[in-house]
Amino acid sequence: MKWYAICDCDNCFVSCERVFRPDLEGEPVVVLSNNDGCVVARSKEAKLLGIKAGMPYFQLKQLYPNTKIETFSSNYELYGEITGRVMAIIRDMTPRCFRYSIDEAFAVLDGFSIEQLREWGEQLHDRVKMSAGMPISIGIAKTKTLAKMASHFAKKYPGYNHVCIIDSEEQRIKAAKLYPIGEIWGIGRRYKTRLETMGIRTAYDFANHSVSWVRSTFKTVVLERTWAELNGTDCIPDDIPRRKKSICTSRSFDGMVSDFNTLRAHVANFAVRCAEKLRKQQSAANIVGVFIDSNRFRPELEQYCNMTEITFATPTSTTIDIVKASTSCLTRIYRQGIYYKRAGVILMEVVANTAIQTDLFTFDAEKHSHMKQLDYTVDRINKVDGSETIILSAQQYPKGKKFADAIKHDHKSLCPTTRWSDIIKLK
Repeated sequence: MKWYAICDCDNCFVSCERVFRPDLEGEPVVVLSNNDGCVVARSKEAKLLGIKAGMPYFQLKQLYPNTKIETFSSNYELYGEITGRVMAIIRDMTPRCFRYSIDEAFAVLDGFSIEQLREWGEQLHDRVKMSAGMPISIGIAKTKTLAKMASHFAKKYPGYNHVCIIDSEEQRIKAAKLYPIGEIWGIGRRYKTRLETMGIRTAYDFANHSVSWVRSTFKTVVLERTWAELNGTDCIPDDIPRRKKSICTSRSFDGMVSDFNTLRAHVANFAVRCAEKLRKQQSAANIVGVFIDSNRFRPELEQYCNMTEITFATPTSTTIDIVKASTSCLTRIYRQGIYYKRAGVILMEVVANTAIQTDLFTFDAEKHSHMKQLDYTVDRINKVDGSETIILSAQQYPKGKKFADAIKHDHKSLCPTTRWSDIIKLK
């Protein structure tokens, strides 16, 4: 019999921060978004204080002036490295698995008895905790949707010892009656509101309807599959990572930007990151677009937003080509005297790099080969020696500031596993 296990890191960003700060165990901890804007992750203790996801940081300080809340800026370099270790352990202990998100992975377990499933889950939890310092919860069931439901109970109730298994019809019904409709995998905010207006509050309420009612009411295969999975039928295909059809990198600035050179440095850095993502999934882009926005929260200032794009003669993933095109786009739409708050680069019509139709008149095979080797070398150096070891001159901000420092992160932790400068020192 086939079983699915979802392995989910508990309060992922907060737990990553606690790996090197064990003194924060049991203390309220929050992690902020880019530019320290709002709360994106909370510890269990912070949730008990009533801190909501998305709460602005300034409001947090106003509402809890006398409460000690440990605050961290987002440190995605640290989170990616630690969760990568967790995923490596899961792959090592699982016959077959696939990563679902930064902190979740599905494992496929064939021919396991219930006792073996529980033993495997507890051993996995203990090894991840010991080797990576991360707490994880594991939900196991005959479908992926039910496994996601089981992981919810594994997190919520300590009695499960981090592993919850839904292995019988009785357990499936009991769990579905306790599971809110909005928590179901595959049901977003829009469907949640619509279902609640129909009096459907739990997974059991939804699963108890007929498939013909689901099909005629919603006319979408997604909810039909969700209904089938909640009723014990495995029908969501194993998730094989797909190439993205478009790639976007954007960011709100720390303050506002009006001069062209600073704005160009932002756009160049966004373009570089888009190109890196493109090469990582072995793709190339036909179109690059750039957009810029003024600060809509400052109505007393002149408002302006615009976007333009350039189409390549031959699809490319070369950093220099993409940066040049992005800079040209920015030059077209930039207006002097506007205070900009946000910009971004979008790569569109993304295709596999094995299926590129070259332009007969402009394609230079020798140049293409040289640029490909250059990108590979720069990517390798930046991976081994650290981000931004080698950059283009267009990426350089005024006064020598780096991209990593171009956002506000007053509460950022160190990266002791990826940077020599941050390595832990024992006295």
